[in-house]
Amino acid sequence: MADWSRLDSLMNFCTAYYTTQLVRCAAFSFILTGFVMLFRKRFFSERVFLRGMPWALFLVIPFLGRLKIFYENEAVIRATWKVTAITASWLWVDRIYMAGILAAAVCIFGKRLRLRRDVARMEEVVFENIHIHVTDMNLTPFTVGLLKPKIVLPRVITDGYSKDELKAVIQHERTHIRLGHLWMGLIWDILRCLLWVNPFLTVFQKQFRADMEDICDRVCIQNSGKTAQEYGLVLLKTLKLIRSQMEGAPPAVTYAGEKEFADIKRRMGEIANFRPYQKRVCAGMAAAAILALAAMLLTVHIHSYARCNESNDIMIGNYDGYPQIVSCDTEELSRMISFDDRYVYIERQAFEDFLEENNAEGEIWIIFGGFYKLPGLAGMAESCIYESGSKDRIIQMPYESIRDYWYYELLEIL
Repeated sequence: MADWSRLDSLMNFCTAYYTTQLVRCAAFSFILTGFVMLFRKRFFSERVFLRGMPWALFLVIPFLGRLKIFYENEAVIRATWKVTAITASWLWVDRIYMAGILAAAVCIFGKRLRLRRDVARMEEVVFENIHIHVTDMNLTPFTVGLLKPKIVLPRVITDGYSKDELKAVIQHERTHIRLGHLWMGLIWDILRCLLWVNPFLTVFQKQFRADMEDICDRVCIQNSGKTAQEYGLVLLKTLKLIRSQMEGAPPAVTYAGEKEFADIKRRMGEIANFRPYQKRVCAGMAAAAILALAAMLLTVHIHSYARCNESNDIMIGNYDGYPQIVSCDTEELSRMISFDDRYVYIERQAFEDFLEENNAEGEIWIIFGGFYKLPGLAGMAESCIYESGSKDRIIQMPYESIRDYWYYELLEIL
C-alpha cells in the first residue's frame, strides 16, 4: 500500500526544485526585458513588425532554469551560488515564492474569469453571420476567450456606426484572433505569474499590447482595401462616441484598445505613417523568426540537464553503531563493482581487500546508480547490503529497485 505520508516530502522537494529554476529564469527575464525595450525603442521604432518580434524571446525564458552553465561555468557559479544555496536549502523562501505565484494567479486569472462571466451575461446579436456580444458599458471593442473567442462591442458603436464602419471594427478584432494575439496575452500573463518577482513584466505590459495593436492595425489596413485615412477616421469616431472615463468597465479587458488620449494619439500616428508592405516578405520574416526561436529552444535543451538524469556513481558506506561513508570514489569502485537493472556484480577478492584496507566493519552498504534531478538537488540511488561468505569470484547480488515504488516514479517525471 502506498505510503501517502511521503507526499509532504514530495511537495517540499517540488517547491525547492521549481523555485530554484524559476528564480534563475526571473534573473534572465530582467536582462531580456531591458534588451527588448532597447531594441524596440532604438532600432525598431519605425518598423512595426520588427518591433513586435523580440517579445517572442520571452518564450525561451521558462526553459532556462536547468542550464548546465549554472554548474559548469566558474563565473556563473560564483555569481549564483548564494541564490542556488538559498532556494535549495531554505524551504521557507521557496514557500514564499510559490505563495507569490498563487497570489499573482488569483489576481490575474481571477480578473479573466470575472470578465468571461460578464461577457456571458451580455446580449448576443448576429452581424453578417458573426456572433457579437453587446454591452451598455462605454468601453472600446475587445475580444475575450481562446478556443471560442467572443467579440464585445459597446451599444454606442452598434447603434452609431454604419454597416461598413461596423465591419471594420469587427475585422480588427477578428485579426487579433487570427494573429494569435489572445494566446500571446495568455502566455504573457502566465509569465507574470511564474516570474512575479520581475515587476517589469507588468510595467511593460502596456508596450507589449501596444505593439500587438499596431501590428493588427497594419494588417487590417492592408487587407481592408481602405486607405489609412479612412481607417483612422473610424478610430476617431470611436473616440468621439466613447467617454474617456469608462466607469463600470470590467477590471481586465483583453485588447480593449487604449483608454487615454495619448494612446489614441500614438495609434493615429502609426496609422498616418502606414505604408503598404509585401506579404511575402513579412511571411518570410515570421518564418525566419520561428526558426530562430526553435533553434534557441533546441540549443537550450541540448545544454540543459534532463528532467531526470541517470547517475553512475558508486559509494560504499557501513553501519557499525553509527553510519559512515567508507568511499565515494566512483572511478576506483567501478573497477570492482558493476550493476544492471536487476543485479549488482562484485569482484569478491578485490572488494574484500578494499574493505580491509579501509577498516570497514559491520553492515556494508553498496549505494549505486539511481538518478538526480539537478546536481546537489534531490538524488535517489539504488542500494543493497553486501553479503560476505561467498567463495565465488564474482558475486551476483539481486536488489529491489527504487523505480518499483510510486514515490520515486513520480519524482522522476516531475
